[in-house]
Amino acid sequence: MPLALLALAISAYAIGTTEFVIVGLLPTVADDLSISLPLAGMIVSVYALGVTIGAPVLTALTGRLRRKPLLLGLMGVFVAGNLLAGVSPNYEILLVARVLSAFAHGVFFSVGATIAADLVPDDKRASAIAMMFSGLTIAIVTGVPMGTWIGQHFGWRATFLAVSLLGVVGGLGVAALVPRRLSQPPAAGIGDQIRVLGKPRLLLAFAITALGYGGTFVAFTYLAPILETITGFSNSTVSLVLVLYGAAIAVGNVVGGKLANRDPVRALAWLFALQAVVLFIFAFTADAKIPALVTLAGMGALAFANVPGLQLYVVQLAQRHAPGAVDVASALNIAAFNLGIAAGAFFGGQVVASPLGLGATPWVGGLFVLGGLGLTLLSGALDRREVRREAQAPQPA
Repeated sequence: MPLALLALAISAYAIGTTEFVIVGLLPTVADDLSISLPLAGMIVSVYALGVTIGAPVLTALTGRLRRKPLLLGLMGVFVAGNLLAGVSPNYEILLVARVLSAFAHGVFFSVGATIAADLVPDDKRASAIAMMFSGLTIAIVTGVPMGTWIGQHFGWRATFLAVSLLGVVGGLGVAALVPRRLSQPPAAGIGDQIRVLGKPRLLLAFAITALGYGGTFVAFTYLAPILETITGFSNSTVSLVLVLYGAAIAVGNVVGGKLANRDPVRALAWLFALQAVVLFIFAFTADAKIPALVTLAGMGALAFANVPGLQLYVVQLAQRHAPGAVDVASALNIAAFNLGIAAGAFFGGQVVASPLGLGATPWVGGLFVLGGLGLTLLSGALDRREVRREAQAPQPA
């Protein structure tokens, strides 16, 4: 594997850290800016919405730019956004900074995956893309707990300044290691994306992604306050618990990929059912430390286990219903993931602000996941009906 993939992985590590580290810092940010927890949770929603809207639109607008200069420009925007967050005097400026970073996020992974595949022979493309995305997984395991620890000891602004430094390292690596001559794939315009959104089966798959994946974020967004105020962990212990959660995510992602290889719909149905059960259980175990840790490990293992299956299923559906726009459908599914995060964080904030309170976020998230399960079963039934129709269709002589 070429060293250029390391530069892409470091950049992905920085981007993954800045996306999820706010979860561990939510109580700290809320106290420092004198805002409520639901208002602090909007920082998560705004970032995810920035990725949801920015990824498809900016990818279309920048499709004709050369790959390496575009990647360097994206890292520049990312660093600027985190620097602005690191000096934000108030809540409003922090939101602007998060949107700026989010715009770079969505396009980076779209362009970065193309570059990673271009750096290696055809038979190693999947491994190259996986290596780049490993930066995102490692960020959840190490970057988020480390960033949380920095924020708790030196202030949350110091975390974003540290992330901007990581972005500089990633950008320098891209400048030094990524070759100038890269293939220029055909640009996918806004029209291509609208045509994909006009396919009912693909819209159903995007809804499965948003509900099934996003349901966990109803509770995950407010995990730090739950651990501190309900479970009784100290402020400094939360970062250690996030290490456990991140490690479980990494394991679950690998296992989920293997389960989805044969039949993604069947795998997703089981994973969603288990995830809903674990979220319901966490609503009852959150007030006891050991049971809470055990439940959190299961919750983490299942939270991202559905990601490979969701992405694979969308690709399979696109090959049948929009064969000329498989890449566009895949990119729109990334937007659906982030739409789920935004919705989960928003509705989690509404639950916290309601009489139900913070302790209800896990079971409300479980209801979201059950919605994703229901849509998965519906989509699987439609698949089987299509197969029967094809089998019964008269064959040409």
